[in-house]
Amino acid sequence: MLGLMQEWPLLCHKLIDNAERQHGGREIVSRSIEGPIVRTTYADIHRRALQVAERLEQDGFRLGDRIATLAWNTARHIEAWYGIMGIGAIYHTLNPRLFPEQIAWIMNNAEDRAIFVDLTFVPLLEKIAGQVKSLRQVIVLTDQAHMPQTSLPNAVAYEEWLAEADGVFAWKTFDENTAAGMCYTSGTTGDPKGVLYSHRSNVLHAMIAAMPDAMGISARDVILPVVPMFHANAWGLGQSAPMIGAKLVMPGCKMDGASIYELLDTEKVTFSAAVPTVWMMLLQYIEETGRKLPYLNKVVIGGSSCPRAITKKFQDNYDVQVVHAWGMTEMSPLGTLCTMKPEHENLEGEARLDLQGKQGFPPFGVEMKVTDDDNNALPWDGKTFGHLKVRGPAVARGYYGGVGSEQFDAEGWFDTGDVAHIDASGYMQITDRAKDVIKSGGEWISTIDLENLAVGHPDVAEAAAIGVPHSKWGERPLLVVVRKPGKEPSKNDILAFMNGKVAKWWMPDDVAFVSEIPHTATGKIQKISLRQQFKEYRLPTD
Repeated sequence: MLGLMQEWPLLCHKLIDNAERQHGGREIVSRSIEGPIVRTTYADIHRRALQVAERLEQDGFRLGDRIATLAWNTARHIEAWYGIMGIGAIYHTLNPRLFPEQIAWIMNNAEDRAIFVDLTFVPLLEKIAGQVKSLRQVIVLTDQAHMPQTSLPNAVAYEEWLAEADGVFAWKTFDENTAAGMCYTSGTTGDPKGVLYSHRSNVLHAMIAAMPDAMGISARDVILPVVPMFHANAWGLGQSAPMIGAKLVMPGCKMDGASIYELLDTEKVTFSAAVPTVWMMLLQYIEETGRKLPYLNKVVIGGSSCPRAITKKFQDNYDVQVVHAWGMTEMSPLGTLCTMKPEHENLEGEARLDLQGKQGFPPFGVEMKVTDDDNNALPWDGKTFGHLKVRGPAVARGYYGGVGSEQFDAEGWFDTGDVAHIDASGYMQITDRAKDVIKSGGEWISTIDLENLAVGHPDVAEAAAIGVPHSKWGERPLLVVVRKPGKEPSKNDILAFMNGKVAKWWMPDDVAFVSEIPHTATGKIQKISLRQQFKEYRLPTD
């Protein structure tokens, strides 16, 4: 017997419909690419998204067409998103930090038919547009007054293009499992792989993300998504914020500490989300200028492991709650968030920071386990680590085009490529990427733990740990360190600081000082490049 509930497909345009109906006057504030701060509302966004949908249909775009965006976080980008989805087409966010040839490869793989592009990226697109055979139209996200001279074929200014539609348009209807969005992995170990989100998965993820023990956001919040929309849907905030009707503050292209602080302060932001490097810049700026954070209540930090020092400064110096999070493009992206279960609520000081150093526990909608090399489930004891596997309604079941099938099993589990352990309370901690873990004498050493410990040294700006061949142990840890400007810590200084804080056999065998550590397009340490750089290195212990 089936239930007698109404059919109400979970379609993304219902999120922006709700924002317009219930929160139409709520502001969306953008630092525009042209320069000025621009203010609009959910009612305006809704109306203009309908115009985008109407114009796309007038131009011949249809259900299933891939339409790219190469843009920063602005109201215009949000409008384009919902307009694209509103006709059943698929928004495809491109990461401008990839190499031009990678972007061209991704666009060809996705067969993008049109693109919305910010002024910043017009020169980049000019370099590669001729290589993308499927590309029919370019819409530059500006007005005619700021429209640049460009060699791009069929390029139009967004505002003039939009003005040709009156917005008297009805969203298209289709199955909730219809593809809504597309985002490619960064491709650090081979070609990037396409993750294809559905309307259903995006709506469910928006609901999951807003839950109290996830991001815990509401209509009373003022949300600044520093994390770009091209990083897995701005961690879902592009859907969650309209769903709940929160005020949105969009940072545009300025990510420096002073610019982020200006928006936090003038717009009275209560909630924000970004990778650790952004918060490092912000904290440095407010420490140098003596500023405060009187309105900010909570920050979600993910993308890479959050150094303990950032958590401690936010909480102790500025009374800002830190929620450590983990996820992946393949997970839409949220996997875990480190909020406090009742049994841990009274933890204080170092004990609380120890728990906050973990990536947290999964919200409803994400299941996870750790397994050994033979796929046997490992105990949740907080110390036995293995391969982290996940499944859920907003987790990919395959990649676009069928590549990478070995990461998905018959029971629906996706092998994340991370190595982790889970404690008895369900809190998960990433100890490494499977390809980065150091295997010494048959035992695994977590590079992340070594890196987080090293950056706790007051004179260390950044650190990375890699495995270096060793004739007896197979591999031993080498710590690669960038010193803070004007500081000269020695190898012995750093090892003495770390001594006693990890198992003795985990201690690095040597420390190498460099001027900079290479990073991927998503800001993560590029271990492949480091291993290549130090491939001839010989440890003093060998």
